[in-house]
Amino acid sequence: MSDADTAARPTIMTERRTTVIGALLTAIGPVSMAVYTPAMPELVRAFGTTESAIKLSLSLYFGGFALAQLLAGPVSDAYGRKKASIAFLMIYVLGSLICAMAIDVNWILAGRLIQGIGASVGVTVARAAVRDQFVGGQAARIMNMIGIILAIGPALGPTIGGLALSAFGWQSIFLLLIAFGAIALLTCIFALKETAIPDRSRLQPVTLVKTYAGLITDLRFLFPSLILGGSIGALYAQGTMLPFVLIDVVGLSPTQFGLGMLAQTGSYLTGSITLRMISGRISGPAAVAIGIGFCGTGGFLMLLSVHLLDPNFLSIMVPVGICTFGIAFLTPHVVTSGLAAFPKVAGSASALMGFIQMGGGFVGGLVAATFANPLTSFGTIIPIMEFTAVAAYLANRFISRRQ
Repeated sequence: MSDADTAARPTIMTERRTTVIGALLTAIGPVSMAVYTPAMPELVRAFGTTESAIKLSLSLYFGGFALAQLLAGPVSDAYGRKKASIAFLMIYVLGSLICAMAIDVNWILAGRLIQGIGASVGVTVARAAVRDQFVGGQAARIMNMIGIILAIGPALGPTIGGLALSAFGWQSIFLLLIAFGAIALLTCIFALKETAIPDRSRLQPVTLVKTYAGLITDLRFLFPSLILGGSIGALYAQGTMLPFVLIDVVGLSPTQFGLGMLAQTGSYLTGSITLRMISGRISGPAAVAIGIGFCGTGGFLMLLSVHLLDPNFLSIMVPVGICTFGIAFLTPHVVTSGLAAFPKVAGSASALMGFIQMGGGFVGGLVAATFANPLTSFGTIIPIMEFTAVAAYLANRFISRRQ
């Protein structure tokens, strides 16, 4: 691949502005999950409904988020990053308003679905805007900093949501999300500059199908996406298993579980900060090799601990922490390298990459649901996903050397 092929456009926004706006957009998805979670039991009581109905609101949000990415990406290629962000963030605010004014659980379900659709633009545009302007180590550095900032929001989300719920009731949760969406919307209106060259033809159905077909069959894109689908997908999938493992099997209280999950967030934050500190001394490929080594090691230890040790907090969370540390190391360069060869369809490529990583988590969660024992599902599905990421990494190295 020549330098001309991977060259970015002239910088339109500074590295700092791109990082801050990218982090804000990327945070919309996980923060909307983290702030909402503490309100779930209260919503069951407030609407006189069932736990399964409220859990469905999570699935609808997740499904809307994942599928709408496939539209948000091409829209940002066709109409520009700025217009796409403004349009989808308005949808997000509308969904939050519907939830805040809900009179029964059906309005909550509809609002959460609409929220997910609106939030889908965040990570898609954030990654595409970085690709529009930066390549190589500079792009990876921005993605790393976005990861550092991103680790803070979801960590504080449950605490903020819990305090608002106790003080002001369940509506305050959605008022917080309205405010967050409004801040992101105003930021895009006044601070986000257009980084793409819009091409309306990207939204034509035939062109859209050809674009996605071309991406998914291009090994330069497929293998990096599978690395993320296995590693970050495992992070999503284990989120559906850890509450049952740590509360029902290990015996933690819900409060202890919430505090215990800081070990996962802390591992990601530590990995991101460590990578930033040593990034001047190691290359991007070396960082990915280190990260995938941690993911594979954590998956192997997880497999052994679940099947050979009596379950306890450390036997579960130490392997989780090792894997999460590795994810922080590999993500910035894997995202950068996976998008590098597709500057004209960066939005679509970013969307499909996000869909694959979220799809990995969704499939992993579905398969885990077929196991009768949550501990067995955790110790089987998550290691398999980590090993899938390792296999994709090895295949990607082989293809890169051939090219």
